[in-house]
Amino acid sequence: MLETGTPLTQKEIIERSYLPPRTVRYALNRLRTENVIVERFCFKDARQSLYGLNPGVSGG
Repeated sequence: MLETGTPLTQKEIIERSYLPPRTVRYALNRLRTENVIVERFCFKDARQSLYGLNPGVSGG
């Protein structure tokens, strides 16, 4: 889902993947710990973060 290059909020990932919020939170934490994704400030809604692929990690 994040391979499109467009950063998504946690809520958007939940809505698009149909996964439970707890599963998405767990996955985002694991991916962030492994430096696969980066977390950025969301200017549209300061209560949320945007998640996208880490540009320094090569795919595949």
